[in-house]
Amino acid sequence: MTGIAFVQQRYLPVEEAGIPIQDWGFLHSDATYDVVHLWKGRFFRLEDHLTRFEESMAGLHLSCPHDRDGIREILKECVRRSGLQDAYVEMICTRGLPAPGSRDLRTCRNQFYAFAVPFIWLANEEQRGRGLHLAISPVERINPKSVNPVIKNYHWLDFVRGLFDAYEREAETTVLVDGEDNVVEGPGFNVFAIHGQRLATPASGMLQGITRRTTLELAESEGLEIAERPLPADELRTADEVFISSTAGGIMPVSRIDSRPVGQGVPGPITERLTRAYWALHEDPTYSSEV
Repeated sequence: MTGIAFVQQRYLPVEEAGIPIQDWGFLHSDATYDVVHLWKGRFFRLEDHLTRFEESMAGLHLSCPHDRDGIREILKECVRRSGLQDAYVEMICTRGLPAPGSRDLRTCRNQFYAFAVPFIWLANEEQRGRGLHLAISPVERINPKSVNPVIKNYHWLDFVRGLFDAYEREAETTVLVDGEDNVVEGPGFNVFAIHGQRLATPASGMLQGITRRTTLELAESEGLEIAERPLPADELRTADEVFISSTAGGIMPVSRIDSRPVGQGVPGPITERLTRAYWALHEDPTYSSEV
């Protein structure tokens, strides 16, 4: 893994990057982050990611030591110094350390970190070609009344439980449910079900991804009937097509759920059309910008 990080006001190789062990971002997961990707030298929807990052910081009462222009320039500089053309670029704001002897959050000096590394695929090439094998986990996603999922966070222990459950069932990834057995989200992705020309995706209880937003825009342009609503697990199991969306790979098909084939057991035609349309947007200056 090669790349460049920005830590404590300096740029350095990502392998050498670290944060103070007492930073509450590490000790308490008291942090927020966002990830934008670079494709062929162009950021995809960078301003949307910056807006969500600002909103997440405001929601957690974090104050970044850099303004929006400063953050944008740091991300670009990480990319420039890395020399990467396809990259996974992360920005992080942590609580930092409280004043000595204090546990008062108001005494913390919030910290900003960033890094650029080679593009990360949530699913490898072989999995994208034949479709992912997904397991619907009985593990419930953290209740949104406890941790607001719209604020991007590192509270992933429920995902960790779900992933090990999936591995035991010989699946490759997982999607968690809410208290009423509606699927919610997976580790780093949103989920979609297609029945005929109808597309459904969960409406709440999960991070509303930027790639999810792009997918819904593309689905509307395809003339699909779109429903953002509770999505029962059984409805996902019986869909004609299922796919996931993530910054780490875009739109990716699912061919098996709980060891049973989805539709014909191969990526479906609507999923493939949306995937092609998604990557075509990366050359559109409305959606992408040069470093």
